Amino acid sequence: MSTTTDGRSARWEAHRQERRKTLVESAIRTIRTRGASVGMDEIASEAGTSKTVFYRHFSDRHGLYQAVADRVDELILRDIGTVLGKTTQGGGLGTLDLDPGSVIRAAIDAYLQLVERDPELYRFIVSAPIVGAEKSGNAAQAVASATGKMAGQISDLIAGALVDRGNDPAPARLWGQSLVGLVRAGADAWLAGLAGDFTREELSEQLSNLAWSGIKIAWKQSSD
Repeated sequence: MSTTTDGRSARWEAHRQERRKTLVESAIRTIRTRGASVGMDEIASEAGTSKTVFYRHFSDRHGLYQAVADRVDELILRDIGTVLGKTTQGGGLGTLDLDPGSVIRAAIDAYLQLVERDPELYRFIVSAPIVGAEKSGNAAQAVASATGKMAGQISDLIAGALVDRGNDPAPARLWGQSLVGLVRAGADAWLAGLAGDFTREELSEQLSNLAWSGIKIAWKQSSD
């Protein structure tokens, strides 16, 4: 393969990635304005293109959903980094030399920030109505995959902070995964108006205290 062909391939790949990014951002804007149950026709129309173009870049509705979920995952991790003061170039997180309690509080608050700031986007991620329109069962599978990835990344952050202080990595990751389940349940109840009149800050404090109280007990037991 010639150098010219390699250069063209690289430019095409860069263009394709940029186009995917643009389409994802457009889809997110449409979800925010039209709601979580928005359909592909509306998403394509708002992007000024066709469903065929979206399917060319994402294969199907599931592919678009996953791309939006990946972007939301990035936003949550960015917000965690902002709370911790550990943002790095590109929006990722550097090495966290912080106590586990601070990481837990940051993760919880970042998750709730998304719910408060983008309720329709959050509903889109945790219910995946656009995927459910294809086949029965697809939505649940897609949601499990997307939220599982988010839980895994947050779990790794928390586990890292715990392991750095001498804890066994296996239960530390279990605690991290369980924490995300706790926060999601609290966030869903809050969004549905079933959690009283808590502000986001108050709910974050309540969930952080609950989570850290349990982890502290397990931590002491595992360290004995």
